[in-house]
Amino acid sequence: MNIAQAIKVTFSNVAIVSSITSTIFIILLGFYLRKRGIFTEKFGKILSKIVLTVALPALAFNSFMQPISNETLSQGMNVLIWGIVIYIILIFLTPLSYVKYPKDKRDVLAVLTTFGSTTFFGIPIVGAVFGPKGIMYSSIFNIGYRIFLYSYAYIKMSGLKMKASNLKKMFVNPVVIATFLGLILWLCQNYVPQVAVKQAVNGVINANAPIVHVAFYRIDQTAIWLYKPMQYLANLASPLAWLSIGSTLGSTSFKEAAANKTSWYYSFNKVILVPLLNLLLLVILSVTNILPVSYIALGTIIIMMATPTAAVASSYAISFDREPVLSSDASFISTIMAVIAMPIWIAFLGVLSQIGIFH
Repeated sequence: MNIAQAIKVTFSNVAIVSSITSTIFIILLGFYLRKRGIFTEKFGKILSKIVLTVALPALAFNSFMQPISNETLSQGMNVLIWGIVIYIILIFLTPLSYVKYPKDKRDVLAVLTTFGSTTFFGIPIVGAVFGPKGIMYSSIFNIGYRIFLYSYAYIKMSGLKMKASNLKKMFVNPVVIATFLGLILWLCQNYVPQVAVKQAVNGVINANAPIVHVAFYRIDQTAIWLYKPMQYLANLASPLAWLSIGSTLGSTSFKEAAANKTSWYYSFNKVILVPLLNLLLLVILSVTNILPVSYIALGTIIIMMATPTAAVASSYAISFDREPVLSSDASFISTIMAVIAMPIWIAFLGVLSQIGIFH
């Protein structure tokens, strides 16, 4: 299949197109509701808290309620390795993009470029495009992200040594707890007592469904009464996150943020160059079979890396008075660029799948 045919097939794919339009339309709805005053600034923050404390933990945990195979285990471990390696690479590489700036500003821009909003912005889009397997890979990928975000980024931005309270933030929050619990259960499912049940698909058991043997804690099969309410909560993650993003954009002055040329340069690096670097390196690693990744694993990583400024990284800049105005402008502009660029990345990934570079 040539590139022209691949593009045609990609844009004929209802799942890809609907994922793109859903993201854009709901973000625009949040923007409109904020501009009209229906959403207040406080309400947007409440939506964010609901997503981070309820919806995303349920989404992360439920994503691990699926069978384990040699392929998914291998891909999961490769994603985990890359999720650590890429942040080490970016820590050393991103400052080179800002050599013309004073050291203080260079350090801040490098940290903001390295760490994106993978949890709040990335995972809901991954879920919409790649489903539970993509969410599972994104949760695994985020392990390395959180290690460096709450250690390196904190030390770099604060100029202080690591605090015990920051270690607590690293491990004791609902998304991290749900991720590690789900990961452990997923890895151990073949080594615990098994039960025979009629196979359920998306929480529904057909009368003619085959009998399957699963771990007793696979609630998607053994306790649908518990899995279903968690699935309802998980389904809130994408629309609420997108409404919150739109509300945030609607509460900021575009004119003031757009006047900062550095924020545009930063946003291009964050939303275009960082995911492009990931793509090129992963192509090389897959072709050489050093660290092969599947199409879903690759797509998940690219979407996660094409996200705007991480809220935590931005809050570090504001809390420690490290270019707070630049950080706020960069966060706003990178969010707008990510909303525009994300559909392009999703479509490009669809083309790659049609060409057959990744499987």
